Amino acid sequence: MRIGGASGFWGDSRLGPEQLVRHGAIDYLVFDYLAELTMSILAGARMKKPDEGYATDFVTVALRSVLKEAIEQRIRIVSNAGGVNPKGCAAAVQALANELGVQVRVAVVEGDDVLPLADAMRQEGAVDVSNGEPLPRRLVTANAYLGALPIARALEAGADIVITGRCVDSAVTLGVLMHEFAWTPDDFDRLAAGSLAGHIIECGCQATGGLHTDWERVPDWADIGYPIVECCEDGSFVVTKPPGTGGLVTPGTLGEQLLYEIGDPANYLLPDLTCDFRAVHLEQVGQHRVRVTGARGRPPTNTYKVSATAHAGFKVSGQLTIVGIDAAGKAKRTGEALLERGLRLLREHGFEHFIATRIELLGTESAYGPHARTLPTREVVLRLTVTHAERRALEMFSREFAAPGTSWSPGTTGAGGRPSVSPVLRQVAWLIPKEQVTPNMTIDGTTTMVASPPVRPQAAPEPLASAALALPDGPRKTVPLVKIALGRSGDKGDTSNIGLIARHPALLPVLHEQVTPERVKAYLGHLVQGQVQRYELPGIHAINLVCEQALGGGGMASLRNDSLGKGMAQMLLDMPVQVPESLLQQLPA
Repeated sequence: MRIGGASGFWGDSRLGPEQLVRHGAIDYLVFDYLAELTMSILAGARMKKPDEGYATDFVTVALRSVLKEAIEQRIRIVSNAGGVNPKGCAAAVQALANELGVQVRVAVVEGDDVLPLADAMRQEGAVDVSNGEPLPRRLVTANAYLGALPIARALEAGADIVITGRCVDSAVTLGVLMHEFAWTPDDFDRLAAGSLAGHIIECGCQATGGLHTDWERVPDWADIGYPIVECCEDGSFVVTKPPGTGGLVTPGTLGEQLLYEIGDPANYLLPDLTCDFRAVHLEQVGQHRVRVTGARGRPPTNTYKVSATAHAGFKVSGQLTIVGIDAAGKAKRTGEALLERGLRLLREHGFEHFIATRIELLGTESAYGPHARTLPTREVVLRLTVTHAERRALEMFSREFAAPGTSWSPGTTGAGGRPSVSPVLRQVAWLIPKEQVTPNMTIDGTTTMVASPPVRPQAAPEPLASAALALPDGPRKTVPLVKIALGRSGDKGDTSNIGLIARHPALLPVLHEQVTPERVKAYLGHLVQGQVQRYELPGIHAINLVCEQALGGGGMASLRNDSLGKGMAQMLLDMPVQVPESLLQQLPA
């Protein structure tokens, strides 16, 4: 069963669906749109226009370009593009099909909207799982992460296209495999394999060389291939891409994606099961072909995770370019002067102080904190971000962003006009008992409830055999971490996940010895305010670092330029480590 991953986020290239439908020889086309930040954006869109709240590009760009060809080839489509308005998305898909003269049966999966239950859960003592605080009273959205079973039921009912709201990203793939191979809800090892297949392709080209540490080895970025999983009934699968496309499929590129945002690899919690990816094995079996085996599964928990957004004021962020001698000094003074003027205006017009402010000097490695090592630069981008409880206060302040063009620093340029004011939607997460949520599937006007399977007792992950981690004696050499490891980072709310893969199995003990939680916490201390936990994945000789309170609130609530922590692995890969010289000799040139 060949499944193509056509989208990794809302805004991905139209190349994905066109490439996969026309050259991928696929049976299914799946789309993932719903990052946590995307849900916040969609919630904001629905606040402005009740008919919106779904990923419009799915209809206007992706399906418009391939729907007719896909249906002619009997390719079925599954997407979580429904966002916070799956019925609206399905109606737009049906309208497009009518316009193109294509006969389709569209199914909608709902039941994830639990906003009506939020008040009762607050009264029952539900708290934010990330910080233990009570749930905010002013929630905009609240959606439970649903699983794959409703998608499988929709396909069984004959749907050509399945539109869901909030489900876990991997469910669009697992639902296909449960349907095609008749996997039962308690076949946990196969469900784990299917979930891993979905996890690997859920971010599009991140599985085929996108964001790869060794980026210079990845050919033809412009025509990079989107991922395809060839899945077998036993749960094993091969990852590949359409022939003749760019990109790279190797254990390294897949390993980075395997680690992406998984937290504890022995307890990767999904609605349908608990996954254990510690013993996963990646084997190159051909050019751009990697076989994946070894995923294990256990029963799921008795709760769904709820992803919610809460109104947290308003934000404005503007940029100016400063050119010339001592550009950084001039940019810093410009930002400080703008803030000083803004505070004076707030006082004069009876507004409260800014909630938060942040000055960043892009081009000076300001994100690196004490590790910045740039030479004096003659071109800097000043990025100034502020938040406030009232929109009117920021609208007044935003008018001042143009003033530096003639008022202060020589070499001020690059102003794009007054920056717009946008609402801040803070992400909140809590757990809700499964019996309080009933997913449902609608097709041809008939709605069917899809109850969760009975909850089975939880089981602890089996201990893995401990491997010898002794390092050879002899002289050592200090090198940057990137010399011995690949790395990738991502976000979960305010938590940053940094995965590291040893470039050779013999180097894994160096990661254990040198990349300790304490040292990572110290090295990234200018960004990471919480604890750092380290997890092991010996199957791919890797470690996973989970850094809490690391993203300034994360998503739309963060004032940082890198609000999603995409650069944190790159920063950590510069950390010096001491490596036995005999091990360095084993690395390929």
